[in-house]
Amino acid sequence: MNDDRLRLDLAALADEVSPVDLRDRALRTSRRLGVQRAVATSAAAVVMLGAATGTAFALMPRDDGPAPVPATTPSTTLTPTPTPSEATPTTTASPEAAVSSGAAGPTATIGRVFYGPQRSAEGAGPVRLWSFRPGSEPVRLLSVPTDAAISNAVVSPDGERVAWVDDSSYLHVADVDGTDARTYRGNLVDPDCWTPAWAPDSQRVTVSRVVSAEPSMVTEVGVVELSSGKFTRIGDLRGCHPLWSADGKVLAFPDASSGRVTLTDQYGRKGRSVPNLGGNADRSCFDVASLSPDGSRIALRLRGPGEESGDVARELDVNAVLDTRTGRKLDLELGGRKLLQAYFQADGTLVARVGVGDRNVLVLLDGDGRKISETPEPTSLKGQQILGVAD
Repeated sequence: MNDDRLRLDLAALADEVSPVDLRDRALRTSRRLGVQRAVATSAAAVVMLGAATGTAFALMPRDDGPAPVPATTPSTTLTPTPTPSEATPTTTASPEAAVSSGAAGPTATIGRVFYGPQRSAEGAGPVRLWSFRPGSEPVRLLSVPTDAAISNAVVSPDGERVAWVDDSSYLHVADVDGTDARTYRGNLVDPDCWTPAWAPDSQRVTVSRVVSAEPSMVTEVGVVELSSGKFTRIGDLRGCHPLWSADGKVLAFPDASSGRVTLTDQYGRKGRSVPNLGGNADRSCFDVASLSPDGSRIALRLRGPGEESGDVARELDVNAVLDTRTGRKLDLELGGRKLLQAYFQADGTLVARVGVGDRNVLVLLDGDGRKISETPEPTSLKGQQILGVAD
């Protein structure tokens, strides 16, 4: 496949995902061009092999040995094959123990907070993820490729597994200690825009897979059953960085073109947009971080008029929490401190990360944005970004 063919395929992919703006955003970063060129090249090989054998491919969990095996239908059930695991995580002493302060609620607490590298670490080798539970010290977890850790790695709602897409556009899933690692090789999936999103049961992952590359790139969104690799299409969706509500009823994602944030049901239907956001509004959003359990609130990064939208790569910094039904910005009791990141927990509380001098603090807020408690974050984690919070 020559360079002209690749350029045509990339342009066709941009048209398929989002007419103009998504192409413009993608062209701003050479990293995304490199990734999509790899997707286009590999996808073409998949298509040609399928045409030669007269078969279709399913997402198949396999080890890193043999090449993909053709299946008779996209929903063929296969037994997963584990890959060699990493060592179990070790607890590493932090410079100080976490100390909780403030008036705690009767039952609300901060769960396990998961960390990965910030975007400034892009291009380095594999990196360790970390977890931190207030009252304990940080725990070192599995290694993940740096680009994947920054752009698409996600922790399951139960805090037991991590999913990511590598630079060859294959989906990987492993336990947080690196054991039970699996690679799903049947189809290529999007590593940058429609990044993986866990279903609430921690057994399924939403991805966008490459259907074909000839005569133009075609992708479709669906859910992968991790136990079997079965892929089920859920709707004609176009956007980036989806979020799944804890009750399993809402998908939310920015459209990557106009700055709107769309919400649908779990089947990709009954779509609506957050009011007064994107389009002709004076606020837009291309980066979302967390959705409340019922989909009524969303933590995201708002951009003002004329503010550059950047490329489609994931950004997890947050400067607002909105009511998805009214578009109203929620007042958060943060004591005047700058909001850095925010994640909803399954009980509806919000964990807000704020900056305080040379360290960060985790503030636990109730559903109305009132402070319940706060916990100083170990200084050893200041250079990391939060990837998620689990029970």
